[in-house]
Amino acid sequence: MRGGLLGCDVPLASRYDLALVDLDGVAYRGHEPIDGAAEGLAGARALGQRLVFVTNNASREPESVASQLTGLSIPATPEEVMTAAQAAAVVLTTRLPRGAKVLVVGGAGLVTAVRAAGYTVVTSADDEPDAVAQGFAPELGWAQLAEAAYAVQRGAWHVASNLDLSLPTARGFAPGNGALVGAVRSATGVEPSSAGKPAPTMYQLAVERAGARAPLVIGDRLDTDLGGARAAEYPGLHVLTGVSTARDDVLAAPGERPTFIGADLRSLLVPHPEPTPGAEGWWACRSAAARVRDGRLELHREAGAGAASIEDGVDLVRAACAAAWSAVDAGEPLDAESVPDLDVHDISSEAVAR
Repeated sequence: MRGGLLGCDVPLASRYDLALVDLDGVAYRGHEPIDGAAEGLAGARALGQRLVFVTNNASREPESVASQLTGLSIPATPEEVMTAAQAAAVVLTTRLPRGAKVLVVGGAGLVTAVRAAGYTVVTSADDEPDAVAQGFAPELGWAQLAEAAYAVQRGAWHVASNLDLSLPTARGFAPGNGALVGAVRSATGVEPSSAGKPAPTMYQLAVERAGARAPLVIGDRLDTDLGGARAAEYPGLHVLTGVSTARDDVLAAPGERPTFIGADLRSLLVPHPEPTPGAEGWWACRSAAARVRDGRLELHREAGAGAASIEDGVDLVRAACAAAWSAVDAGEPLDAESVPDLDVHDISSEAVAR
């Protein structure tokens, strides 16, 4: 799969038979729905696309996740949910025999997944566990983290469900599992194995379970969701409703770049234009264009294009990404200070350099 943005002349939901959909920042934010999520996913199903909700959150069981989605007008079954807890249990099977003792530091979802894999769950380092499985749970405190540290110091294998440093909530960004794992890492000096994104494990398990031939990853974070897509060699759609911004797309490292960009999940229901190179270094995407000149990003919108819409804003982001990535990959400098915020919900002709 090539490293730049791709075009798609039909709705993405028609081209790809399975959508691997992240949750926090994509389908909902905390306990609140995200605009366009229910509409986009319902439309995708109507076009024949199947859905699997893939989350780095290991605290909840698939039944709980499916229930929350259904309550937000996104009907889902537990079989359509793949959690980092399930992926962590699979990672454990690569080194531990069934019946081995595992100290679980996390929520009910992780406990259930580890037990279902055939392991004996313990709660203390004094039980001499063979491994520590650590996942996020809001009730975790110092005592549980200390038990994990004691066990790892004594030689237990440390497996983290994911390494997300932050967790989006309705009130803002809170410490994620990666921050809690960092406490154990700091105490022990041991680098944990990770089951969650950006490792490709969850995506590959979901695709295998669904028997899909053309999967599409959908996420809001470049470092986990889209990095995992690149690691798995699946195309990835970045929706601009969560952690990573359009400016982050322009400045993204090659291993975290999206294949498609959309304002929200309704972008599954429309074609995606591909930026094309033109004269004097310009890259065009419909009425938007961008280039890197003397190390600085320049943006342009055609005169007479009318009032800017959200889709015009996304086109400008696409053009900017194509120009920036082409320049950086060719070894040219790019001054990050020249890249504006590019909020697709607040793009106007006055915001575009001429």
